[in-house]
Amino acid sequence: MEVLPVQPSVKGPAEMFTGDVYFDVIAKGEEPSRMRVNTVRFAPRARTAWHCHAVGQTLHVTAGVGLIQSRGGEIIEIRPGDTIHTPPGRVALAR
Repeated sequence: MEVLPVQPSVKGPAEMFTGDVYFDVIAKGEEPSRMRVNTVRFAPRARTAWHCHAVGQTLHVTAGVGLIQSRGGEIIEIRPGDTIHTPPGRVALAR
């Protein structure tokens, strides 16, 4: 067993985000694992660029209200308690 030290927050890179977005790493698997668990905080009006995840992504909203969309799909409002799964390769946007 290992108690992991708290890591400092990291600002999301400008090529992936518009506005201020910050990551707090909760856990990151070692090879060959691709598992990552992050807390991600979006400032008002911040958003991601259109992107996809090769193995999909699951989001769980803990605070605030946001919008998500698959390219060409409807815009969906998300709220605390919502869990969203995006399948592998699906292009999506979060704001």
